[in-house]
Amino acid sequence: MRLNLILPKVEPGHFEYPKKCGRKGCQGVRFVPRQEVDKKIVDAEHPQVTAWRYECKSCGYVFRVYPKGVNHKQISKRVNGMAVMMYLLGLSYGAVELVLSSLGMGIGKTSVYRAVQEVAKRVPGMKQEKLLDGYRTKAVGADVTSVRCNGQWVTVGIAVDAINGMVLSIDELPGEDAEQLKAWLEPILNAVDAEVLVSDDADAFKKVSDETGRSHQVCKSHVGRNTDALVEELSAIIGTGQDRSLEAIPVTPEQALADLACLKEMIHSRHPEDQPRLEGIYLRYANARKPGRGKKHDVAYRIRNLFMDRWNLWPRLVFYRTWKEENDDEILDGTNNHCERAIGWWIKERYRSMRGYKQEHSALGISRLIAFAGNNLSRGLRLADLLA
Repeated sequence: MRLNLILPKVEPGHFEYPKKCGRKGCQGVRFVPRQEVDKKIVDAEHPQVTAWRYECKSCGYVFRVYPKGVNHKQISKRVNGMAVMMYLLGLSYGAVELVLSSLGMGIGKTSVYRAVQEVAKRVPGMKQEKLLDGYRTKAVGADVTSVRCNGQWVTVGIAVDAINGMVLSIDELPGEDAEQLKAWLEPILNAVDAEVLVSDDADAFKKVSDETGRSHQVCKSHVGRNTDALVEELSAIIGTGQDRSLEAIPVTPEQALADLACLKEMIHSRHPEDQPRLEGIYLRYANARKPGRGKKHDVAYRIRNLFMDRWNLWPRLVFYRTWKEENDDEILDGTNNHCERAIGWWIKERYRSMRGYKQEHSALGISRLIAFAGNNLSRGLRLADLLA
């Protein structure tokens, strides 16, 4: 996990003149300082600070103004920031309590929990209904993962900028079928004005791209690994000579092995002009018949389906090649690595050290908070802004 978290500072001598009255409904803007009072706090450096009591000249209400890094609570924002930082880095609520107490900052694990949840609530964007204001990108990467929550598995969808990896949205999903993915993704694609959807080879994502009118880039790494595994498996079966289904087409075992090797080469070179070659090889196996109900698919029929699938998939697999020719300044590398990386760093890395979340809002809130910190990695995430 790579995080750059900037802790709040406590500055006892830094006060800001109040801008509005502390009483609800009062519009007073003129105040008179009445008294300087001491306030004990839990902090790494200052056990005590002073606060000023001001009186509103409009309604007479008296309220306190605290120095920078302190509010009406006993625990300073710096200590709360330290608690949040330690929790995000992998410590449990109880472990954070022990560490801070050993450093002379007595804070209970309930206070740690409250600090983490409060910060998580303030993360801007990251939700389907409220994306980063005004953000635009031509390509969105999407994927789904699962986390265990209160003994149940919760499906989580993550959408990223497929060009630079910025996380756009993390949401709980009711399922992974095409209609549910479309209901989740379409508002995101519209909000950022995306032209391209990048995903793995799942049919549901293909349907979403088609129905929303977006171009589609299927992850070349997923397809490459799956194709290699199938080619090795089918080649091994042909090599044993036990399956005689190729004789009915007819295709010799040598020809089938050569075709599979050719497919493997094309999948890794991914030249757009190779689609007619795939079509020609598919037609060689097009007459392979599907085995009857309850019977295992034979080699000839499996090869037919493999070449038909890759032939139909080809435009989605090589889309990034034509994209590169038209968009020199914005790069699609043909993978969904930005999504995979975001899941690993911002969701799974913290989750691996736990036995599961207790509440669904915690699972989403913590993931969004860590992802937001990741989005701000270059300049650092100021926890003071979220603790304000």
